[in-house]
Amino acid sequence: MRIGLFIPCFIDAFFPEVGIATLELLERLGNEVVYPRDQTCCGQPMANSGFNDECADTEALFVRNFSGFDYVVAPSGSCVHHVRNNFDAIEQTAEVTALRERTFELVEFLHDVLKVEEFPWAWFPHRVGLHNSCGTLRHLGHARPSELQTPFFSKPMDLLSRVEGIEFVTPARPDECCGFGGTFSVVEEAVSAKMGHDKVSDHARAGAEYIVSADSSCLMHQRGCAERIGVPLKFIHIAQILNGADA
Repeated sequence: MRIGLFIPCFIDAFFPEVGIATLELLERLGNEVVYPRDQTCCGQPMANSGFNDECADTEALFVRNFSGFDYVVAPSGSCVHHVRNNFDAIEQTAEVTALRERTFELVEFLHDVLKVEEFPWAWFPHRVGLHNSCGTLRHLGHARPSELQTPFFSKPMDLLSRVEGIEFVTPARPDECCGFGGTFSVVEEAVSAKMGHDKVSDHARAGAEYIVSADSSCLMHQRGCAERIGVPLKFIHIAQILNGADA
């Protein structure tokens, strides 16, 4: 199938290796992947800050860039959540509505659409703690939120369990927010930092060597917190592991 690859701003600027891993992984799985060169922000930061009308130009550009693909895939749950659920600064034509419906975050695309059963090229012999961001957990349905009394499921864990050598450890409070929260980490810096310190300490006590997530923004925040308080953890995006990142 023909996929439009959407790489969010902060991944493009700070974590290009995540975008490259996503591209390579999707191509390994037999897809034609196209990266529209003039793509920009989807508008999420403005919408989160209460300036929804100012998203109109970025949303219109997103539509121009990504209409016509079978699917749009991004390695970022928060950006996909914006497109699917909050992308309403422009007129909701049939074209816009259809595009929003076929925009997927990488994990859900691999798990729900492609239904990938194996990653024979991947080997990661490490203890990992899985971090589900608040948005991917509760808005995209990556896993069962711990506050719900429903059967357990975890799409990231399902995919990662197909990687040879990996071992999972579970922190005491697995669904607790890490404190990033986009602009929250700017306007509530002290609270955000304390939440991040608590999160990485919880993973370290559980015995994690790596924290893995589908959201680079949360990983960026947690890595900074770990470095500041001296917690010896490493951080990696799920796309890199599934693509066969070196251990």
